[in-house]
Amino acid sequence: PELFSQFDDRPLASASIGQVHRARLPTGECIVVKVRHAGIEEKVRVDLDILAGLAHLAEQLPEFEIYRPRAIVSEFQRVLRREFDFTREQRAMVQFEANFACDDRVRVPKSYEKLTTPRVLTMECLEGIKLNETERLSAAGADRREIARRGADLYIAMIFTHGLYHADPHPGNILVLPDNRIGLLDYGMVGRIDDELREDLEEMFLSLAQQDATRLTSIIMRVGKVPSELDEASLCLDVTEFMWHYTQVQVDCLDISAALSEMIEIIRRYRITLPPRVAMLIKVLVMLDGVSHLLDPQFRLIDVILPYQKTMMWRHYSPTRRLRKFKRFASELERFVEILPRGMIDILQQVQSGKFDVHLEHRGLEPSVNRLVYGMITSALFLGSTLLWSRNVPPVVWLPWIDEFSLFGALGCVTSLVLGLRLMRAIYKSGSLDRH
Repeated sequence: PELFSQFDDRPLASASIGQVHRARLPTGECIVVKVRHAGIEEKVRVDLDILAGLAHLAEQLPEFEIYRPRAIVSEFQRVLRREFDFTREQRAMVQFEANFACDDRVRVPKSYEKLTTPRVLTMECLEGIKLNETERLSAAGADRREIARRGADLYIAMIFTHGLYHADPHPGNILVLPDNRIGLLDYGMVGRIDDELREDLEEMFLSLAQQDATRLTSIIMRVGKVPSELDEASLCLDVTEFMWHYTQVQVDCLDISAALSEMIEIIRRYRITLPPRVAMLIKVLVMLDGVSHLLDPQFRLIDVILPYQKTMMWRHYSPTRRLRKFKRFASELERFVEILPRGMIDILQQVQSGKFDVHLEHRGLEPSVNRLVYGMITSALFLGSTLLWSRNVPPVVWLPWIDEFSLFGALGCVTSLVLGLRLMRAIYKSGSLDRH
């Protein structure tokens, strides 16, 4: 009674981590209270341990190795543990509320910091229609096409302007309010884009606009973690074909979800690992495109992104950005100059004391070394067996058409012949001595 004048024991909604109850403050305001499920931490911990074990087994299979299951599970664990702390979600709500304070198209629920703890989140109650309730939207006379475009425009503004975006845009988290306003719920999963990532994204879009496949390939290699054996020429060729295919498609026919999925498939094919924040951003864009199509089947996300192209270009070549990049470069250069003398002194001291070691790692030599040893053993076996045969070393066997011969010598010659033929067949199939 000191905190709430009314509290509904029956949950309004329930999810994996918490459930939501309707309540009322002593001042009369209608609110909702999000409460963490009892004992959910232990249940999730057990599930995560099982998931980590399955990911470890999956990574042993070659067909799943390129997806890096353990890295995905590790990132999933990190995100899920952050969702357990409702104070993080409350701070994110405050930031979103500030970002859209002057935008009448969106409504962010007001949060109550004094009534929020890591286990409890108190926020304003928004009354609206969820996006998946299409019949109610039609009955209410909502402009579904305008809502789809407005929602997509809000998300693109979050990504390219604010650098903070709602990372779980499924229909249950988006409400349609009166006057086609959009209400966003559940801020447990948010994505952040720093200046460096924003610059990479803008360069990527500019490369697509200018059909510069070499530049786009370079950006992909810079953003992702590339394997040591990457075939850069083949990657550039695939990116060129991808770019040529989608630049020939008319804008009103471009399926951005299909384009993103194909680009991800190219990246995975070359075993390039994208940072979790980039993977999350791509997931959000694909989900956003799907939710928008739920409202308007004729919707094209590219129509919303294209107007930002000119803004991205101006921002990319603006003097302010150039000055900021120069300051960053000067700061990194200053740090390099500071640590260089100390590093050189350490190396010289190790050389003088005889403790300087150079560690070399040979990659791809195992097949060649194995075959070399295999061939030497086969040759030695053949030479030794011929000596045994020529000298009639006991036990000796007599055959009418051969006369006397050494049994061990004959067996050794036949064995070495079989081993030699097997080695020649392996070399012939691989086409090269240094391949598996």
